[in-house]
Amino acid sequence: MKFTIERTIKIILIDDHPLFREGVKRILDMEKNFHVVAEGEDGIEAVELVDRYRPDVVLLDINMPQVNGVEATRRLVDRFPGTKVIILSIHDDEAYVTHAVKTGAAGYLLKEMDADALIEAVKVVADGGAYLHPKVTHNLVNEYRRLATQGPEGMEIGFKEIEYRKPLHILTRRECEVLQLLADGKSNRGIGETLYISEKTVKNHVSNILQKMNANDRTQAVVEAIKKGWVKVR
Repeated sequence: MKFTIERTIKIILIDDHPLFREGVKRILDMEKNFHVVAEGEDGIEAVELVDRYRPDVVLLDINMPQVNGVEATRRLVDRFPGTKVIILSIHDDEAYVTHAVKTGAAGYLLKEMDADALIEAVKVVADGGAYLHPKVTHNLVNEYRRLATQGPEGMEIGFKEIEYRKPLHILTRRECEVLQLLADGKSNRGIGETLYISEKTVKNHVSNILQKMNANDRTQAVVEAIKKGWVKVR
């Protein structure tokens, strides 16, 4: 995805663990266009700080005292629609993700994220897109497939498999491999290690895939690829 943002991205970081906040802030400070304008440790403080600083993006821990991240997201989305929320969580269960997204979060990152994922997520969300951690995307895909094979009471309904075919009419063979690994929940680093290519090369392939598929982010690309039968859900 080609990011259109050239301006400074104002960020507020909310987490009740100071050491984790410090680590995240150091990563964000490496980007010249990122500016962490404030930090806090609970949902109530998040609302107060956003009201004061009007940031572009809020990085918000899902588990906090007093007001948790999901409830804080609801309040922020209602009061400050111009501010985008990215949830930070240790939970990769699809129930947490679905609840957060339905509440209005534009992103969901696991705390095991690497620096590249954090930076990419902030850029994508600030630019109006959505971002889910690769592992979360894979779990959601598996849950979608499970539900598609069951009736309302969990009875198997004989879901017909979509015929798998590589989209060689628009993607190169290497891009097809990268798309499959995205569907498998691999990070850029994981894709690079699997294909023995650099992370920079992976990023270039992902960017080309998104452009050719007219997708805003990798999650949208994966979902569309599954619908078209371009990747195997495994």
